Amino acid sequence: MDKYTSIRNYIDSLPDPTPENPLHILVSSCLSGTLCGFDGTSYGEYPIMIKLLAHKNLAFHSFCPEDFSFGTPRELCNIHGGDGFDVLAGKAKVLTESGKDWTAQLIHAAERMLAVATQHQVRLAILTDTSASCGSQVIYNGHRHAEDPKYLSGPGVCSALLIRNGFHVISQRDYRTLEHFFKKLNPSHIISEQSIDYHESSWYKDHFADKPGKD
Repeated sequence: MDKYTSIRNYIDSLPDPTPENPLHILVSSCLSGTLCGFDGTSYGEYPIMIKLLAHKNLAFHSFCPEDFSFGTPRELCNIHGGDGFDVLAGKAKVLTESGKDWTAQLIHAAERMLAVATQHQVRLAILTDTSASCGSQVIYNGHRHAEDPKYLSGPGVCSALLIRNGFHVISQRDYRTLEHFFKKLNPSHIISEQSIDYHESSWYKDHFADKPGKD
């Protein structure tokens, strides 16, 4: 069974939520509209997230690890030498574009994010992909070069710590799984047959065809 089939089966097993007993969801703050991106923006809007955030049977807990540790605006930072699991194992580092080592501070932020998820008994985490902290499927591989960016299939530091502790983490671009979640929230919801998860997109398949990452 692949990871995303397992997550959809898990979603099916969740109790049916009500406004009185909502499902608790963790989201990256930028996905909730908070202006906490490195450049002081929210990185844009995702219609499916706007729809989800308005759902009365969900309770949302937003957190931005990078804002927590470094404030906003701030330098860009990325993982060098592996993915988030490698950072937690001491095998990779988090560096800014100017070379500052932010590894310890981002691990501290990940621990705080885990504490939020644990305190609120979060059932699902929906986090911003490609981020060194929140990426769940794809992260930048080292410095970001605008003309020729390099990517790695794997999670960021905070996603890795959540996954290690048993939390289910998906991307805001995992449309098929999010559609499945809407079906759980509203049995009459008709899942779009065109919806796909991030790892099923042409971009992902083309980019990682010969470069399998870690699950």
